Amino acid sequence: MQTDLKIHLSGILNENIERVSTVHGGDISTAYKIETVTNAYFLKTNQVSKALNMFEIEANGLQLIANTNTIKTPKVLAYNRFDNHAFLLMEFIESKSPSAKDFEHLGQQLAQLHQCDSENFGLDTDNFIGSLPQSNTQHSNWVDFYIHERLHPQFKLAHRKSLLASSEIPSVEKMGNSLSQLFKNIKPSLLHGDLWSGNYLISEDDTPYLIDPAVYFGHNEVDIAMSKLFGGFGESFYQVYAEIIPFSNETSARMEIYQLYYLLVHLNLFGNSYRNSVKTILKKFF
Repeated sequence: MQTDLKIHLSGILNENIERVSTVHGGDISTAYKIETVTNAYFLKTNQVSKALNMFEIEANGLQLIANTNTIKTPKVLAYNRFDNHAFLLMEFIESKSPSAKDFEHLGQQLAQLHQCDSENFGLDTDNFIGSLPQSNTQHSNWVDFYIHERLHPQFKLAHRKSLLASSEIPSVEKMGNSLSQLFKNIKPSLLHGDLWSGNYLISEDDTPYLIDPAVYFGHNEVDIAMSKLFGGFGESFYQVYAEIIPFSNETSARMEIYQLYYLLVHLNLFGNSYRNSVKTILKKFF
């Protein structure tokens, strides 16, 4: 870390920084643990032109979740630009590996978050999914929202990148006909939006935290689908969640449709290794 940035952060914290260590795991920004005599903080830095906007949106998403008083998020202390870096500074959460009881608490609190509703699907601002823009233009109908704000933009990007041929991409009409059979009586719920295993923490005092959100109001099963895409959470998580918000006969099929969005995102971010997974779901539903 640059010495000037370290001095700048010390001024924000009103504490002398004693130690800085790199935190691994992020693929978009560089992350650090910053330690003073009495406290620890988490810092992200990034030099891309849109980084400050990304950090501001991340901070707003964390605050939106925190304001529900259902599940905790790390407290944001500052975000700004310093020299050629944007940065996001927040509290550091000392975490541990989750137990079955921890997964119960996470499932319960996520279900409570999903009980926070809205009149429309979407959000009053756009945000990001990974480093890709995510449109949250509001719709009163979930089929319309999911096609026009989720699937269609990713299909267009994949075609532009020559990752999918036009013949492989279903038309809006075909998607609408298929999804209207599965998406019935769905109400907007506040979602984390990118809930894989790297985006929650269990603190050392057993408290669940959500991090790196891509928030909007959508179908609650979207978060569940993402949680299962790369291995899943503990079984107690799903059991407790379903006691609060039960699943239905259509849930299994909808999970695959919701995972399609995230697989398209990964296809557009990381390339052809996700192509076969995308094509399998397309062939099954469209």
